Amino acid sequence: MPGDTALLDESTIQRVIGAGLARGADFAEVFVEDKRSSSAVLDDGRVEELTSGRDRGAGIRVVVGDSTGFAHTSDLSEAGLIAAAEAAAAASRSAGEGTRVVDLDRVEAPAPNVVAIMPGDVPKARKVELLLTADEAARAAGGAITQVSARYADSRRRILVANSDGTLASDDQVKSLFSVSCVASGDTGMQTGRESVGHTVGFELFDRYDVAELAERAAQRALTKLAARPAPSGEMTVVIGPGGGGVMFHEACGHGLEADLVGKGASVFAGRVGEQVASPLVTLVDDGTMGGEWGCFAIDDEGRPAQRNVLIQDGVLVDYMWDGLRARKEGRPSSGNGRRQSYQHLPMVRMTNTYLLGGTSTPDEIVADTPSGVYVAHLGGGQVNTATGDFVFGMTEAYLIEDGRITEPLREGNLIGNGPAVLAAIDAVGNDFAMGAPGTCGKDGQGVPVGDGVPTLRAHGLTIGGTAA
Repeated sequence: MPGDTALLDESTIQRVIGAGLARGADFAEVFVEDKRSSSAVLDDGRVEELTSGRDRGAGIRVVVGDSTGFAHTSDLSEAGLIAAAEAAAAASRSAGEGTRVVDLDRVEAPAPNVVAIMPGDVPKARKVELLLTADEAARAAGGAITQVSARYADSRRRILVANSDGTLASDDQVKSLFSVSCVASGDTGMQTGRESVGHTVGFELFDRYDVAELAERAAQRALTKLAARPAPSGEMTVVIGPGGGGVMFHEACGHGLEADLVGKGASVFAGRVGEQVASPLVTLVDDGTMGGEWGCFAIDDEGRPAQRNVLIQDGVLVDYMWDGLRARKEGRPSSGNGRRQSYQHLPMVRMTNTYLLGGTSTPDEIVADTPSGVYVAHLGGGQVNTATGDFVFGMTEAYLIEDGRITEPLREGNLIGNGPAVLAAIDAVGNDFAMGAPGTCGKDGQGVPVGDGVPTLRAHGLTIGGTAA
């Protein structure tokens, strides 16, 4: 759903860019953002927070050679914007005087989705009703559920990007989110379960998803873990279920394929384009056009239309993800991966929706062909060293595999491995692809919405860090 240029008129944009270029800069950019958001939080049966807010401003970037100056302002008057442009030009150490006139060409990018119900038009009471419904459903799942928290959130982010290359682009991004967390108490202490759903759509999200079912799944996850045995320790075969394991590829492989980390030599994939870096079963894609998913948009935060970028094709590394600045230096186009948290931040290379393409095996075949191991239904938070590819993730829902069958639930376990090693060790990929839960990717102090997904897959030689003797 592309936006319009009403955030700022074109003549003002041209004068602001001109002020950025006036001291001899190579490149100047104006990024304008108007973001409205609201949220509601329920905890222990009571609505604790009901908030709404608006953030509006502009960031001005000026580039001279390898030097970048940046300034941001919440003053969207022409005088305020020109002052920010002059400050950015001064910070970029530009030299010389002169005037450049920039002809702006409108970038037309197809909307990845259509919003049917603007969340801002929905009464707050209806949003609170969703929270109360989820709380009731979670508690009805069992007496061992001792704590329930639920969160509703929505946002509408309108952006405009213009630069001295002649780009003029805009977008209107609407997102809706709901999450439920449950705590169950028993002989093994307190166990948690969580479910969330989020899409780049409006309030129609709740015509597609039942928050009561979401809450019941979260509660059942916590209750199941009460009877779970401690996870084993050691190297073993791991089967990762659809959707829930996508975060591993986002963290362990995706970040290493971002051109800024590659350029710094901070990626294990640096200099390996054209090489076999994964099993031939692996095709890894980053796709900002993926309609309605959490990481989709019409244009990125540098005005480049979103793209579907194949990063690894049949195990061969074919490309990295690029933002505009690094792509300019390499004499190539951006891949539409220039993103920023807000107008107060510089853009950098970021993922959008990163996923592994599905294969031909059925999930039942993959499990039946696994004599022993661990089935991971959902992974939690983790850490990765992009220079080495080493990672560790918490397993929020996992089970033993014995004699080709999924058996007992496990708790208190981590999944430990190395990104390139896991890519090479994948020997089965299922035909049941699914996207996982919505996420916020943190990098260099900035957070942006991202999605990830996988089909069922199997890899040998991962390490389970458990507590079982």
